Amino acid sequence: MPELPEVEVTRLSFAARIAGARILSVHVGKPLRWPLGCLPSTLEGRQVLDVGRRGKYLLVRLDDGCLLLHLGMSGSLRFAMDLPPPGAHDHFDLVTDRGVLRLNDPRRFGAVVHVPSLDDPRAVRLLAGLGVEPLDPGFDPVGFHQALRKRRASIKQVLLAGDLVVGVGNIYASESLFLAGIRPSLPACRISRPRAARLHAAIVDVLTRALAAGGSTLRDFSSADGQAGHFQRETMVYGRAGLACRCCGTPIRQLRQGQRSSFFCPHCQTY
Repeated sequence: MPELPEVEVTRLSFAARIAGARILSVHVGKPLRWPLGCLPSTLEGRQVLDVGRRGKYLLVRLDDGCLLLHLGMSGSLRFAMDLPPPGAHDHFDLVTDRGVLRLNDPRRFGAVVHVPSLDDPRAVRLLAGLGVEPLDPGFDPVGFHQALRKRRASIKQVLLAGDLVVGVGNIYASESLFLAGIRPSLPACRISRPRAARLHAAIVDVLTRALAAGGSTLRDFSSADGQAGHFQRETMVYGRAGLACRCCGTPIRQLRQGQRSSFFCPHCQTY
């Protein structure tokens, strides 16, 4: 599933190129997770102002309204002047005078939703429950620890929930917990203030490095200009069950938490 680094890398790969573009037409394929919310023809003639991001939602702001794009489990965007005709898994084309923005999503858990403004109830329903952005100044270690003290679930599950801090997906939660020396099964409320500060710093470090590496390409993720990510090459624990820890040589272990796999080093992550 594309997480914050992959979504931000995608945004950066086309935001400057599409800013100022005029929408010529919109083509919708098979139904996605939620309906578009307007007739495609009503978007014709509108201008793209800029592209923002909130959590894993891309916000394509128009001169009248906004498109909320979510990549779901397997979605990806392409933006180019010349794209081939839509294939079986191409479900949304935003045709502009500067190129075509196309959503490809084999599993169709992604979405494109038009709202007149971000105050619209549909936008509020999708965005209001999102936690703080981990790379913004509002993500501070003191507030982070105070929030953790109220959560009895495991720290890994708390990070994945996204209502405390957004975008720390499965890969990045495992890597952050390793750097902080915290086991993924530890109840969040048992994390001390110093360890919470270490985890806070680890989250910022891991996500910053993932962005610099273009995100993680485990299967078929690539940015809107077709570039694959490389962060998966430097993971310390994620996807390395049974292999030696890069720090101490102890075999990495894997456990199931909910529907997700967690990876940790039993020697380096003692708490």
